Amino acid sequence: MTAAHLPLETVVRPRLPVDLRLTLGPLRRGPGDPTNLIDRGGSWWRATRTPEGPATACYTPEGDGIRVAAWGPGAGWCLEAAPELLGARDSLEGFSPTGLVGELHHHYPGLRIPRSQAVFEALLPSILEQKVTGREAHNAFAAIVRAWGERAPGPVPLRLQPAPEALAVTPYFAFHPLGVERKRTAAIQMAASRASRVEETVTLPAPDAHRRLQALPGVGPWTSAEVAIVALGDADAVSVGDFHLPHLVSYALTGERRGTDERMLELLAAWPGHRGRVLRLLTRSGRYPDRRGPRMAVRSFTRI
Repeated sequence: MTAAHLPLETVVRPRLPVDLRLTLGPLRRGPGDPTNLIDRGGSWWRATRTPEGPATACYTPEGDGIRVAAWGPGAGWCLEAAPELLGARDSLEGFSPTGLVGELHHHYPGLRIPRSQAVFEALLPSILEQKVTGREAHNAFAAIVRAWGERAPGPVPLRLQPAPEALAVTPYFAFHPLGVERKRTAAIQMAASRASRVEETVTLPAPDAHRRLQALPGVGPWTSAEVAIVALGDADAVSVGDFHLPHLVSYALTGERRGTDERMLELLAAWPGHRGRVLRLLTRSGRYPDRRGPRMAVRSFTRI
């Protein structure tokens, strides 16, 4: 490897335990995500667009720290941002759970809330995940990245998400064969056309960041929460409007088989400032009520 292709490197030593899969897992949108890769050695690879240009970063557990290597014009930015991505801002102050949540917190001590600071990169797949099955959304995301993304720098075959500027001018008929209908396409195009305003939410207090995100047409509380807990490090973000979460929370905490958003918020009120963290833990528990109806079918918009 030539000097021009050598990575920049640093070692991050977190003050709290960090499990890479638990912490960075929400950044990966399905097993076929072309922007993230977990290798056999346990390293996590991520392609991203930074304020200084594209980059690929690799995060590898090493003793009491995590070695970070990065390639591309944005490599230096990735090294500087690595501590926050790995949960440096994540605080457990005021979080002393008991019962099931306490058991899960003890069982998964390395679950941190990341702060990627890549807001549009979190917003694009979150919009795609609105009102569709996970497989459907993941397939559409992978198709979009492969169609309009670019080869990421570095030694592994990752791709960058398409630049917002490119998505903003891509016509609807190009999205349709990739499995994205007009409503979600319009939301993506609007968010892409305002990408600079979207990225500024990194500098805002959480309530203001949510308000700005939700001011975008097609972005509601569910989508802004999905973005905030990944890109903004908001450990209190609650994805109101999710199909499964209210049932999970109600069943896991009370045994009630059916839940509502209102009931979910009532139960999560016991952990102010950490409601998103509790949702992450409960999701790991797998304590969903048994399904009593047919699964949502995976649709094909290319046939519509």
